[in-house]
Amino acid sequence: MSASLASLMYAFIGLPLLAVAGLNLAGRRLTRRICRPLGVFVGLAQMAVAVISQLLLLQYHKSSVSFSQFWDMTVSDSAAYLRVDAFSLVALFCIGMAVAAAFSFKWFDSEHNAFNFTNMALLLMLGLNGAALVTDLFSLYVFIEIAGLCSYTLTALYREERGLEGGFKQLILGALASVLILIGLAFIFMECGSLRYDALALFFSEELPLPILDYLAFLFLIGGFGIKAGLVPFHQWLPDVYESAPAPVSILLSGIATQMMGTYALIRIMSELKGGAADPVADAILLLLGLITIFVGALAALAQKDMKRCLAYSSISQIGYIVLGVSCGNAFGFIGAMLHFFTLTLGNTVLFTDAAAVDLATNTTDMERLGGLQKQMPLVGVTNLIAFLSNAGLPPAVGFWSKLLIIIAVWQSGNGFIAGLALVAGVLTVACCLKVQRKVFFGPDVEELSGVSAPRGGVVVSSLTLSGLIVVAGLLIPFLLRMLQAQGLF
Repeated sequence: MSASLASLMYAFIGLPLLAVAGLNLAGRRLTRRICRPLGVFVGLAQMAVAVISQLLLLQYHKSSVSFSQFWDMTVSDSAAYLRVDAFSLVALFCIGMAVAAAFSFKWFDSEHNAFNFTNMALLLMLGLNGAALVTDLFSLYVFIEIAGLCSYTLTALYREERGLEGGFKQLILGALASVLILIGLAFIFMECGSLRYDALALFFSEELPLPILDYLAFLFLIGGFGIKAGLVPFHQWLPDVYESAPAPVSILLSGIATQMMGTYALIRIMSELKGGAADPVADAILLLLGLITIFVGALAALAQKDMKRCLAYSSISQIGYIVLGVSCGNAFGFIGAMLHFFTLTLGNTVLFTDAAAVDLATNTTDMERLGGLQKQMPLVGVTNLIAFLSNAGLPPAVGFWSKLLIIIAVWQSGNGFIAGLALVAGVLTVACCLKVQRKVFFGPDVEELSGVSAPRGGVVVSSLTLSGLIVVAGLLIPFLLRMLQAQGLF
């Protein structure tokens, strides 16, 4: 079984590589014809492979499967190898979903931009896939850097002033984050002599309390990945980038790239290195950062006048919940953080797809110039509401369960007051949702927008499908939790 499942895993690296090669061999004449179906196909194919792999893992009662992509196919102990487990498969599913959504509607104004976007988006996908599959910290850093370079390029794709400014901010802060991460990795290697997850987990389980050098390493890693995730106080670049980036780029960045380069890395590092054990210093830092991020992001979202900036700050707030779950150091916390990672990817992909639809229809995302669009764009208004309520943590959406698990985890870790604050903060997300709904969809009719019609085709299909998945996943989560409980995971 392991060999057959491992052969299926080759698709996660092979699919985007083959797609890039095929696109460049086809030439620019065919770009506008094949780029959209190619991107959608690769995204959907990855989603299908991730689901099949997850089912095979459950069927054969395996927690993970290791494999090699280009070398030593027997995966000997001395070989560098890749690995999939339940969390990495969730991340790979989310990557495919965001890529398919980004390619789902026609926006390219020239063959040049279409060609460049498709190449960069597929290479971004390759970098994110690699980050989900690797088994050592340095490889994680390398693949995140590949994804980061692609994201800078995509933000500045149109070479307009705002896009160039956003890409430049990403580049500068990304470089600072890379320096912090490399310093943290150097400290860990000096102390442990290895950067492989399994070796580090063994080392940290035997070295409690940790040496001072390892505490410094955790601080640098939290700072570096905190910048990439957009945690407060490292968050200022994120709203500017989401607002200035072209529509499909903002879907990619908000839907998956920021989560993978920041929050996924934090979850993976803290779960692998600490093995789920509590560490007072690192956990306290993450707890404080998570709580501050939740409130600053939510309050800043309420103050915004631009729809995309409002969604960006709301996204920052939701990232705070993921970090809060990671800080608990218990099973509920990590499962809740992983589930909220999935929730946020789903919700952000829908919200920014809807924002792109509004922008395409009205040529603006300034909420002061919008209003009454529920009549012309009823489906967009409904899907926007579903995604927002999921992020806010209201049933029956999947976000209810992820936030519930995180709040229970915080309570179990002995921080009942902070659990109450996190619960109350959900009201701010609801207020943000009501503001967007009132300003954009249910506000007074704007005469200039009377002739507006909603985009059709891929935009509607993508948004409706994903918002339906939000509800369906919310209904299925209780059964999944029962199954995890039966397996003794919590």
